[in-house]
Amino acid sequence: MTVIVRDVRPEDSGDAEGFARVRRAALPFMLATGAQVAHDWAHAHPDAHQRPLIAEADGEIIGTAQVSLAHESPEPGMGSVNVYVHPAHRGRGAGALLLRAGEEHLAAVGAVTLLSWVPDEPAGLAFAGRHGYAPSRSAYFLRLDLAGAALPPLQEPPAGVELRPATDFAADPRPLFELDALTTADEPGDVAAELTDYAHWLETTWRHPLLDHELTTVALVDGRPAAFTAAQTDGLGRFGSGMTGTAPEFRGRGLAKLVKNHALHLARAAGCTEAFTGNDTGNGPMLAVNEWFGYEIAAKEVRHVRSLG
Repeated sequence: MTVIVRDVRPEDSGDAEGFARVRRAALPFMLATGAQVAHDWAHAHPDAHQRPLIAEADGEIIGTAQVSLAHESPEPGMGSVNVYVHPAHRGRGAGALLLRAGEEHLAAVGAVTLLSWVPDEPAGLAFAGRHGYAPSRSAYFLRLDLAGAALPPLQEPPAGVELRPATDFAADPRPLFELDALTTADEPGDVAAELTDYAHWLETTWRHPLLDHELTTVALVDGRPAAFTAAQTDGLGRFGSGMTGTAPEFRGRGLAKLVKNHALHLARAAGCTEAFTGNDTGNGPMLAVNEWFGYEIAAKEVRHVRSLG
């Protein structure tokens, strides 16, 4: 069977569903739905030069590539190309075709450094090495059995702290944008990000199909948003932690544990049976928090880098 690579057809729901299906099969520890994929395509920032690609064999979508510039990074020329092939269709050259098409696109729009997440498996690491990529950092996927695990008991917030759902900010989400921007600025990673575009954040984060406003939990200290955990759900019983952050001046007070525990209890009450999150392997504080909840390491990805030119 001949494998071809093509651009996605954003108006075709079959492309979005197929893209999400491959992502779930290749990366089962992250939430992916057709609606989410279509929303991401529709609201991609023009400066990202996003180009989602599909590998197809006899009309079946067997691989995908997420290709874009890191437009929120203060360092120009950082490109990202993440390739995933359905496990049942590996070894047929789809990954190499997707990678080449993604690299050519990024080079054409000004990328000088390419970053790619690769599963920490012998085949994936060898594939990256053959194509000139070198490992730079790594991250864990963690899983929690929400249906069977004993969560830490709910705790009363300390004096001056109030827990609120994101729905309470529906009329004016800007305070959450400001908190998200503040905590994202010093998140561990090899690509810095600066959230400055409120309108884009509204479309891509606040109105994102996976964001569950009822489960997303915010801690207010004396009325000011100080910590939050963004909750994602996919309608399939899966809960994901999109981001958990605490403003610098409020760290060390247990607020991350407080909001995350509250959200997990809400998620289980809402019928979620699995919870997923991810942490940089060097992010000791959050790894300790997640171990306290009962999360276990399910898999590891290794970020690889390649310089162009």
